[in-house]
Amino acid sequence: MPAFSTDRLRAILGQDPRPARLWIAYSGGCDSHVLLHACVALRATLEFTLSAIHIDHGLHPNAGTWARHCRAVCDQLDVEYHERKVQIDRAPGESLEALARTARQRVFADCLGPGDWLATAQHRDDQAETLLLALLRGSGVHGLAAMPARAPLGAGVLIRPLLGCAQADLRAYAEQHRLRWIEDPSNEDLGFDRNLLRHRIMPVLRQRWPSAATTIARSASHCAEAAALIDTMADERLPTVAGSRPGTLSAARLSALAPERARALLRRWLAQHGVRPPAATRLETILSDVLSARADASPLVAWEGCELRRYRDDLFALAPLPSRPEGELRWDGRKPLRLPQGLGTLSLEVDDAGRAVSSQWQPMRVCFGSSGVFGLPGVFGSPGLRCRRLNRPSRSLKHLFQQAGIPSWLRPYMPLLLDAQGELLAVAGVAGCGSAHPHPHLWQRLRWEGHPWTSFDCLSEPLEINLNPRREA
Repeated sequence: MPAFSTDRLRAILGQDPRPARLWIAYSGGCDSHVLLHACVALRATLEFTLSAIHIDHGLHPNAGTWARHCRAVCDQLDVEYHERKVQIDRAPGESLEALARTARQRVFADCLGPGDWLATAQHRDDQAETLLLALLRGSGVHGLAAMPARAPLGAGVLIRPLLGCAQADLRAYAEQHRLRWIEDPSNEDLGFDRNLLRHRIMPVLRQRWPSAATTIARSASHCAEAAALIDTMADERLPTVAGSRPGTLSAARLSALAPERARALLRRWLAQHGVRPPAATRLETILSDVLSARADASPLVAWEGCELRRYRDDLFALAPLPSRPEGELRWDGRKPLRLPQGLGTLSLEVDDAGRAVSSQWQPMRVCFGSSGVFGLPGVFGSPGLRCRRLNRPSRSLKHLFQQAGIPSWLRPYMPLLLDAQGELLAVAGVAGCGSAHPHPHLWQRLRWEGHPWTSFDCLSEPLEINLNPRREA
């Protein structure tokens, strides 16, 4: 492999389509400084806007000094500088390295606009370390593929243009151009797995096999090809095991497959939802327990960032449900009502005839299935709360939910609208209710938007409800 040079970088960045803006993930260390310096030399000929972004993790007392150094370097190179601070809350047993990496990725994704690229400075030695760590963690072929040279990120693209370069070549470039960089003392801390590999294991491997980093990185490339083939197969087969709702899988169809195919489809499906696949033990629990659960059961397998649930035959990959909302809200219906716990917004629309909300009816009460009504422990524990509609038999909440196909684990988050006297006016997204003597000018459309359950199309459809005014004596 030739030593690092701007010509080598030009061959990667000069491919079409080129980025509208190239962001450099700039830590201030040697590798990212080399990447930034080389991109500055190329920006005039490649005609892209160049920006640098520095993440302050707040984990070292010198973090402020490092940020000032990075700003000074960017000023000297005439590069637009951006700085972001992140807070890392570490629970016992959690990896600080993984938490910091996740925090960085979140910030980077937020910064990228359509057509933007983010370049990071991982090199061939980093790639070899990543594969070895994946082996030690028992990762599958996707984990052994290590770091891809290119991947989607937010609205843009993440690239790693230095993966083919040795760290020694980057250091030689830095010394040739007399660059000044930061040496983070945490890089010497052997308490971090990667540092232990870098300082204790890799030197021994290189002593016996001088090209160890190159050949290990080559194995990662082979694994990446195999992973791509598996993903292609999974993409072709996923429509054959689709569930009845958008974005779901059919438990029955998935359980009919050979276990290795079912695992591949589950992993690909989760990746399409932006979810990191679970550990092998949890994946086996999904195959053995969730797929075979009774149709009326509500099995759950949870891991970081995801809750896999089943309702009837459909499998759902959801973000962890928030805590159940308590209490109730008052709403006059004239302006949209933002619900707690990120549950979206309720609004009333005028009907097709342009009839507006009457000013004569009393404000409504908005509560949820986990909230108490009239001192009762919960709405679903109240046998008297029913949906009564003109010329139709009344229905219990349980019946309404079953008819609409709303899972039991979702029902406690459904907004319920009641009038001042406790009559049920509507269950958002499910049914409009009303008085036995509806007022002809008080039909409205209730819309529930911004909720996280996009698989349930009915929840965003407008409902006609009767807002029958009740004058106080």
